[in-house]
Amino acid sequence: MIYGPFMKAPDSSRPPGVSMFFPAYNDGGTIASLVIRAVQVTSRLTPDFEVIIVNDGSTDTTRDIADELARTYPQVRAIHHASNRGYGGALRTGFASATKDLIAYTDGDAQYDPGELDVLWNKLTPETDVVTGYKISRSDPAHRIVIGRIYHYTVKLLFRLRVRDVDCDFRLMRREVFNRVKLERDTGVICLEMMRKIQDAGFRVVEVPVHHYHRTHGRSQFFNLRRIFWTGIDVLKLWVTLVVLGRGRHSTPVLFRNPTISGVAPPDSLKR
Repeated sequence: MIYGPFMKAPDSSRPPGVSMFFPAYNDGGTIASLVIRAVQVTSRLTPDFEVIIVNDGSTDTTRDIADELARTYPQVRAIHHASNRGYGGALRTGFASATKDLIAYTDGDAQYDPGELDVLWNKLTPETDVVTGYKISRSDPAHRIVIGRIYHYTVKLLFRLRVRDVDCDFRLMRREVFNRVKLERDTGVICLEMMRKIQDAGFRVVEVPVHHYHRTHGRSQFFNLRRIFWTGIDVLKLWVTLVVLGRGRHSTPVLFRNPTISGVAPPDSLKR
């Protein structure tokens, strides 16, 4: 590769920084263990990291626990929404608040293990922009699995998505992605919006298997009839915007890849 006047050769001795964040709504029973686990795994991967809790207007103990974690760990920040903005609103706050080269996120309900971040990290080569997980096996009640599969196959067909699991909320990506991808949804369809826009922009996506665990605290905000109905309406609106009208597409290919973010894999001594 030839480096032009505005590009410098990669410094492979400098591991990239990573911002890991958790959108949290009434996750007081799980957020502390997740954050501590995230601090442990990110500190093994790079000395330049931060962990962010996005408290989306929780009414339980999430706010107090987040603030205590921020006081205990200098790398932890707590951001509080005065009222609930929805899952998409929490994700948008997390992406906007991240300051490092790489951004990782997963949910605050502990259905994914942040300790598996190194699995995603090892797949983020210089040629890759986004590493997204897919569930090895979904650990949910039978009705949720059925509804989830119907949703999955419907949106994959409507939006012509190439990823196998659009709703696996465990991802690692370059912050540069959001120079070109603008997220607008405040609801749970933000994952659908994000992956379709990433696909349209030509970013390179790699998928890795991750474990999915039973929810031990709280309850899902999605699986009720009223929410499913309005999610369906939101999906149809998004389909019209992104597929029928073609808005959000980029007419030019992705030309950049930060040459200073190259060797992201940790030393062999840190690999499992």
